[in-house]
Amino acid sequence: MALHEHPMWRKPQHHQDLDHVHDHAHWTELFYDLIHVVTIFLLGNYLSHHLDLHGFLVFAGVFITLWYAWGELSIFNSIYVSTDLWHRLIMSVMICTVMFMAAAIPAIDGKGWHFFALGFAANRAMIAALYFRARRVNAAANSMASEQVRNFTVFAIIFAITAFLPKPQAYWVFGTSLVATQLVYMIPRMTVLRFERFVPRLGHMSERFALLTLIVLGEGFFKLVVTLSEKGIYKVAPDVLVNFVIGGVSMFVMCWIYFDFIGNAKPKDRKISTLVTWWLAHLVLMLCGVMVGVALAAEVKVGFWEPYPTEYAAIGCFGLAGYIAMLWLLREVIEHRLASDFGRWDVRVFGIVTAIACFFIVPHVPSLVGNLIWGTALFSQIAVPVTRAWATFRNE
Repeated sequence: MALHEHPMWRKPQHHQDLDHVHDHAHWTELFYDLIHVVTIFLLGNYLSHHLDLHGFLVFAGVFITLWYAWGELSIFNSIYVSTDLWHRLIMSVMICTVMFMAAAIPAIDGKGWHFFALGFAANRAMIAALYFRARRVNAAANSMASEQVRNFTVFAIIFAITAFLPKPQAYWVFGTSLVATQLVYMIPRMTVLRFERFVPRLGHMSERFALLTLIVLGEGFFKLVVTLSEKGIYKVAPDVLVNFVIGGVSMFVMCWIYFDFIGNAKPKDRKISTLVTWWLAHLVLMLCGVMVGVALAAEVKVGFWEPYPTEYAAIGCFGLAGYIAMLWLLREVIEHRLASDFGRWDVRVFGIVTAIACFFIVPHVPSLVGNLIWGTALFSQIAVPVTRAWATFRNE
């Protein structure tokens, strides 16, 4: 192999220009994912300590910001195969930007804001640098790459400015700019999607979504274990340990229903509406997954006969309803899955309605009953399809 063909020295290449390219994530992407394990855990802690409307809005805003910091890099890596020395150095800087953002989360509504905003601005600047390198070595992609360089550079400057604006104006400017970053992908005939070369590897993006979903749902296990270990596993009653197991199994089932029905599936076509729905539905699904993980941490705070904490029940019930709704929505925009023939709309509607109804019942019943109702909403999403499939299998 010539040295210029070695991954360490090979310049960024558009995947369409290569004869052979796989869809699997590079190790630098997986390492970048690791820092998001920390950010999601810290963000879950923030929500746990701010279970009111203001706290939830801050949590949602920060999660969306971090998700875009992850997602837009994944888009670049889906378009270009870039693994050389300079790419790795830029990736190392990007990891540091997310480290700063993560460390700022506990004080995000105070002095941590400046570090968070500057970290995100630097993150945008690094993506601009990646597209700048791609533009230099891919003349055919010049227009698309140039536009991305301009977009990310402008937004990097705006986000940096918000670090020094007075509050709440800083939050409004930041939020408006964050929405604008997504409009450059979504407005027909005006977005970078109009360029023929803006063609991500959908198989690669599917894998990236699946990996981050694993991280997001895995944080639920993390929260449960840490909460119980801090409380002292030897101090709690047996019914708390049963709740602990219920929480762990629930997170497993949430992974199960995602991967059976949605995980690693490509969109059914390349229409802008399909791709945007696929993108945003995964964002909401993961947001709801974090909400459920935080809510389940309360399983080790109550016994069978105490009411489940109302604040935790709110994010758990509505989080589960949103999670199921996004599974239903994603089913409509992905390639056909055999499992979806058995997990039809009626199963999704039942789960959504039961999860929402559970919120209004929880304050008036013991947690044992609340868990039973909530568990019915969740476990029905896999029990009913499996039962239907088993009946079909036996007949065959």
